[in-house]
Amino acid sequence: MPRRPLPGFGIWQRVENERSLPGTIGPIDPPNHFYYLFVNFRGVGSDVVMDAKILSLEQMAAKAAALKAGGQRLVLCHGTFDLMHLGHIRHLQRARAEGDCLLVTLTADRFVSKGPGRPVFTEMLRAESLASLACVGYVAVVPEATAISAILAIRPDVYVKGQDYQNGEQDITGNIVLERNAVEGVGGRIFFTDEITFSSTNLLNDHFDVFSPLTREYLRDFKKRYTGDRLVELVQGLSGLKVLVVGDAIVDEYCYTKPLGLTGKSGNILATRFNTTEQFAGGSLAIANHLAEFCRGVTLAAGLGMDDRHEPFIRSKLSRGVSPVFFYFENAPTLVKRRFVDEEMNKLFEVYYYDPQPLSPGLEEIICNWLRKNLPLYDAVVVPDYGNGFISKTMVEVLVEGAKYLAVNAQINSGNRGYHAITQYPRADFVSLNEPEVRLAGHNRHDPIEVVATGLGRRIGADHFAITQGVQGATMLDLSGGRSWLVPALSTKVVDRIGAGDAFLSLAGLSLAGGLDGEVAAFVGSAAAALDVQIVCNRGHVTPVGLYKYLTTLLK
Repeated sequence: MPRRPLPGFGIWQRVENERSLPGTIGPIDPPNHFYYLFVNFRGVGSDVVMDAKILSLEQMAAKAAALKAGGQRLVLCHGTFDLMHLGHIRHLQRARAEGDCLLVTLTADRFVSKGPGRPVFTEMLRAESLASLACVGYVAVVPEATAISAILAIRPDVYVKGQDYQNGEQDITGNIVLERNAVEGVGGRIFFTDEITFSSTNLLNDHFDVFSPLTREYLRDFKKRYTGDRLVELVQGLSGLKVLVVGDAIVDEYCYTKPLGLTGKSGNILATRFNTTEQFAGGSLAIANHLAEFCRGVTLAAGLGMDDRHEPFIRSKLSRGVSPVFFYFENAPTLVKRRFVDEEMNKLFEVYYYDPQPLSPGLEEIICNWLRKNLPLYDAVVVPDYGNGFISKTMVEVLVEGAKYLAVNAQINSGNRGYHAITQYPRADFVSLNEPEVRLAGHNRHDPIEVVATGLGRRIGADHFAITQGVQGATMLDLSGGRSWLVPALSTKVVDRIGAGDAFLSLAGLSLAGGLDGEVAAFVGSAAAALDVQIVCNRGHVTPVGLYKYLTTLLK
């Protein structure tokens, strides 16, 4: 007698003899007069059964129509199912009891929005684990973020979700309400199971080395003070803020290439083959997009070339919550940074298209007058100062004098190295810099970075000072309260680091402007940066749903 399998991790299959292909699925305790084969996910004979059960969504829709025509009552479950556990199995078994055939759809990898490194298991592995369950009739992967298309295609009699979705107001995505409407629209009903509950996220975080030991220890400690729901509530409380973003509008351009090697006759020059080009709304445009969905209103003040083809593209890339106020350079173009990258997203070299002194005296006066008039209208002013010429010394003086709350990042880049530092701001409430920027501004290479940052922060009267340190995470200094927090890197995978500092400045600055604690601001900013490094350049921005789901994921 073979040993009983763990529930959900394999299937018994009845065979007439040891050589025959697996036939019907046998019971958990097989009788003695048949040979039974226990098949693991990819074990002997498993391909035949699972390949027949894993369908495309179109195939599943056709199968569902045939089953309904035969009088069968169909049940549909949908989810991520990243790590199959007992809670999933009981949920699916209970769902199967609501009808004659259980169909399961799962979210495709690229639409799983639970943060960096998720899903841990690919969509095909997740489909195989579901197909291995006797209670599951058929499985399909849905190439969308919700189950709406699956519901409309399959037209189930019953759509089953877990008890944690029963209160639709607690679903931060709002999808459960849409799914209920879709089910009822095709004549079905929604049913909530009430089985034992486990958290795949919790199991993955604790046992699958999703994060480093340092990060896991940090999260365990942070969870003693805050829950994911509490953080979401705090960030949602910032929605009433009015924010002004002032800074360079940058068109980032990626030229994707395939390296061919060194040229033969021209010396050590790298030759590449051009593939495609993609443009992104970067600089202050990206900052405004990050902030737009988190607060009541975002105004963007930036400079563009007067006779420039980029303005229609820029306007098309701004979120609906952004109100742009553009000032036009008389004799300078919109800033474009063209980067040549290889297939692995490595930056080979870049070309700047800009004038390092784009402001005329007349335009500078116009901008300063606009700032003097409008700064009092905003709860917070976020200044991503890239040092490319748009923000002048006089504008700095106006910003410092008129902003109620001023969050600044004075960045070092190839166009301003050695000429641009945070010390040109005599006042700022929150400063966010990376370590090289801190050391350059402090003219200090060797002292501990917290010591250097503290000296700079006190020099400009900052309440909070953040040092972003890449894979080492970020440190937030509360200079008025004498406290500090180190948040280790919260990302497990990096696609592109361009823009991560902007995401941190946006959400950490907004949090502090809204009165949240420095520890919370550092965590929220770090989570936003972790999401941003999954995005190629500024192809997208951090959204409330994405951030809220990741905050909840981290703290399960």
